[in-house]
Amino acid sequence: MKKQSISLYITITIIFLISNLLTAQEFKGIATYQTKTTLKLDNFGGRQLSEQQKKQMMERMKSSLEKTYTLTFTQSESMYKEDEKLEVATGGRGRGFMFGGGGSSGPVYKNIKEKQLTQEEEFLGKQFLIQDSLKPIQWKMGSESKQIGQYLCFKATASKPVEGFDWQRNRLGSDDENKDAEKATDSTSANKEVEEKEETPREIEIVAWYTPQLAVSQGPAEYWGLPGLILELSADNTTMLCTKIIINPREVEEIKPLSKGKVVTKEEYNEIMTTKMKEMREMYRQRRNN
Repeated sequence: MKKQSISLYITITIIFLISNLLTAQEFKGIATYQTKTTLKLDNFGGRQLSEQQKKQMMERMKSSLEKTYTLTFTQSESMYKEDEKLEVATGGRGRGFMFGGGGSSGPVYKNIKEKQLTQEEEFLGKQFLIQDSLKPIQWKMGSESKQIGQYLCFKATASKPVEGFDWQRNRLGSDDENKDAEKATDSTSANKEVEEKEETPREIEIVAWYTPQLAVSQGPAEYWGLPGLILELSADNTTMLCTKIIINPREVEEIKPLSKGKVVTKEEYNEIMTTKMKEMREMYRQRRNN
């Protein structure tokens, strides 16, 4: 308890001193994040694959599971987007899907002062512009600390329900789904079990490491609300790690709200995505039964 009190006292002191320094000048920064998503192929109907086949499949999916993002931020605004890179021709385009609750595939704009969130998402060939309020995250502050690069970071945790289509729970043709279907005596009871399972959103645990040395309440994707920049964050099966920070760069891209796509709220977008994915899953089941 004594060590925790000392740590909290040091944190508050650092925040106070740095905040005073930051208010004396216009503060801007650019942070680079490496993200990695782990995917268990067994959960997606891959138990019949050999280890070599799984390895080859994971290698092909590497570009979708390992990405680089840039967070451009001030004390009140931020823009988080994937770094552009040349893609190998695959006969199609699009950002792909995020497996789990660890972030977004499209750019995210946050305005802390106005409590505003704007996000662009491409889904099944359609462009959406998500406009919503910036919802607070109920962080639990901890006294545990670690060094990330030159910055002293402190741990904070939170939990939240998965929004939209839950890839971990609703998998197209997964082994778990097939087992559930075998256990059910008829299609009616099978559908009832699935519906009951989907009614209660799955909770995911979030672990964040923030540094009071950079006293901005910003972070990657939709995450924010801590007394310092979030340098590392784990949510569900995705980890985001800051690998580079530039403070007050000579040239920085202007931060402004996004504007491309059909305007929807977060709730509306989640409903559209969930409905379409359920339709695709039902089509898969029918083909499988036939």
